[in-house]
Amino acid sequence: MEKRNEKFFSRKRSFTFGAYGGIDKFISGNEGSQPDSLGHSILDILNSPSNETKHFIPTNSNQKVTELFEIIEKLQGSRLDEQRCEFPPPFKSRLLKIGDGLPLILSPKSGGYWIDPPLDRHVEMSPTATQTAFGLESYDIMERDNDAKIYQEFFRHRYHQSFTALDSSLGPLVLSVCLEDEENRLRVILRMNECSLHGTFSVSLFQHLPSAVELAKMLCTSVSVTSFEVVSYLKAPDLITAFDEHRVSQNFKFGVLYQKEGQLTEEDILSNNEESEEFKDFLSILGQTVKLHGFTGFRGGLDVSHGQTGSEAVFTSFHGREIMFHVATKLPFTDGDAQQLQRKRHIGNDIVAVVYQEGHTPFICDVISSHFLHCFIAVRRVKRENGTDGGDGGAFQVSVTAREDVPPFGPPLPNPPIFTEGSVFREFLLAKLINAEISCYKAERFSKLELRTRSSLLEALRSELSLRSHCMLGEPVQMNAPPSEVGRAAPEGGGSFIENFKRAIRVRSHSFDTLGGAKKTGATGNQKQRDGEGESGHKTPGPSPLPTDSLAYTEGKIHTSSQEDM
Repeated sequence: MEKRNEKFFSRKRSFTFGAYGGIDKFISGNEGSQPDSLGHSILDILNSPSNETKHFIPTNSNQKVTELFEIIEKLQGSRLDEQRCEFPPPFKSRLLKIGDGLPLILSPKSGGYWIDPPLDRHVEMSPTATQTAFGLESYDIMERDNDAKIYQEFFRHRYHQSFTALDSSLGPLVLSVCLEDEENRLRVILRMNECSLHGTFSVSLFQHLPSAVELAKMLCTSVSVTSFEVVSYLKAPDLITAFDEHRVSQNFKFGVLYQKEGQLTEEDILSNNEESEEFKDFLSILGQTVKLHGFTGFRGGLDVSHGQTGSEAVFTSFHGREIMFHVATKLPFTDGDAQQLQRKRHIGNDIVAVVYQEGHTPFICDVISSHFLHCFIAVRRVKRENGTDGGDGGAFQVSVTAREDVPPFGPPLPNPPIFTEGSVFREFLLAKLINAEISCYKAERFSKLELRTRSSLLEALRSELSLRSHCMLGEPVQMNAPPSEVGRAAPEGGGSFIENFKRAIRVRSHSFDTLGGAKKTGATGNQKQRDGEGESGHKTPGPSPLPTDSLAYTEGKIHTSSQEDM
């Protein structure tokens, strides 16, 4: 009879979710036959070797309910191993090879990030190795705009001429030409919406000096204008320099996150308040802890007057650059706020952040939700091969991750990525942070916003130069306001381009939606309109206000400009 029952009943992989959880169904070849045998088979399976057999005797309703829950619990227990979640086989095997040294960073399920070192390289290395591939004490730092200083270096101290035009296809154009007699050559810069083109031409190539249009077409064949306007405004070099160098800055700000053992969520990481001695030692490598009240250096958007962003911060100077760190544990903590928005609004508005890990819990690339954060550099303190962490701060293991549209940047990680000398580690980390931010600006999201900002500033520059040149020549200006009102509303030396430029750098948007091109009209645009009206209500000369989305991005993400700190 036993053999017949074993053959008759077959176990199908049917799993029904009900109010009390999941129940496996045991279905016979003929579902309507032998219900008593089916019930006995279920009870046999529920019996555990470590427990005594419990007979199902329905004495009263309470006992029935109790035994029902026992049956459900045992059914679930019998399937526990089958319900366990496992890593994909390839990933699991790699982790087994690593052993206890888990990688510092793991990719999210959705992907979209690159990680250095990759997991296969991590497998081959020892997480406690003490030899670095190189011991350089200095590292190259990238320049955000290699051509930004050309005008300042080659034009301003020489006699030169600038021209403006409005091309039907390319938009506003600003051309600068300088004759370098000692080298017998012409140096030319053509500023367009997308970029600035720079070139030098030997004078001996031309029978006669080429015109502005010819020089422009030599740099860009798409130029279609037939003539340029001469810039005769005496302070034009100041305006042109401000435009050329609007992306150049010696100031940076970075976030610092503190991740303890077992913390995998944004809420857990941002809720840390206590700083261990190990974390404090790491902060001392980054820079010096300073009091914010009355601080006169680059403040990185922190409050130095009223203490609304905490009382302390970490600051450092590095090769002529000032760096402010937004340390999560030093920013204000708000009880009852799981998201800790007071901290998130600073760190989430950075582009690059350092994650210091105290423990062996990996950092998931997308655990911090932010439109701005594009790169994380994870640091973990590891013991040396002799079993000690050293008295000089120990050895530090480093891993880097960035969104996949961020180009790779130096300095390269040593193999293995372990630093045993604190001075070398500091040089590497600070250079890596600066280069990371500069490289992040080339990502699609930032590059599009920078293009809009540049286009707005270039149109403002062209309009201002054209207007001022007409005023200098005494020519009539096609405007709503008479020339007398023009001169009174915009006095000499107070060019509206400079004012618009400063506003573009200062204005802060507290909404991340601007990254997606959100269309909103805030007080900034209204204030600009008010600033552009004279006593008679007419609009003053100068370029039209910059788009709100460009302004929001400019302060939020071209935050490295010194203008922000005014």
